Amino acid sequence: MFTTSTVADLKNLGYGDGGAITAALFLAEFVGDLPFAHVDIAGTAEFPAASTWRTAGCTGFGARLLVEAALDFTRPGS
Repeated sequence: MFTTSTVADLKNLGYGDGGAITAALFLAEFVGDLPFAHVDIAGTAEFPAASTWRTAGCTGFGARLLVEAALDFTRPGS
């Protein structure tokens, strides 16, 4: 289930249906009791080969979403 990656220390590779929940359960092993969210953007986060104006590699897709979510975050009960 875990394979090597050219851009990460560890790559979680799900099989069949349920890849997003598999990834969330994988992350749950590391966060303990802390609340967390899993945003499944892997399919658009990397472009496999250079084509037209796009270069191969990481696209940056979802980065703005995560920054905005962090900046707008308000701790519940605050």
